[in-house]
Amino acid sequence: QLQASGGGLVQSGDSLRLSCTSSGRTLPNVMGWFRQAPGKEREFVAAISWSSSTIYGDSVKGRATISRDNAKNTMYLQMNSLKPDDTGIYFCAARGTAVTVMASTARAYIYWGQGTLVTVSS
Repeated sequence: QLQASGGGLVQSGDSLRLSCTSSGRTLPNVMGWFRQAPGKEREFVAAISWSSSTIYGDSVKGRATISRDNAKNTMYLQMNSLKPDDTGIYFCAARGTAVTVMASTARAYIYWGQGTLVTVSS
């Protein structure tokens, strides 16, 4: 079971670090972050492999850093220079346990956390 945390209300230009933990279980090989703004479709933010290879969505490139600590069963998303457009619910997700290929589409991920709300005020 995945649990995201670290969201909150911040101002434009601020930074925020989100965490995603896997309760009592090793993180799967491929983990990802998605976000969903009100009235919009779920959007890919970033993904990371077991060996920490990464891919990013175009809207966050250069401002986001995804990382993981396998020993702590935790994944992170550091977001810098936040903008109001970054507002949304951020979900952590995982691909199947045996899958090693990263993906940027939501349907490729089968495990989802409950989400944490990030609100960026202008």
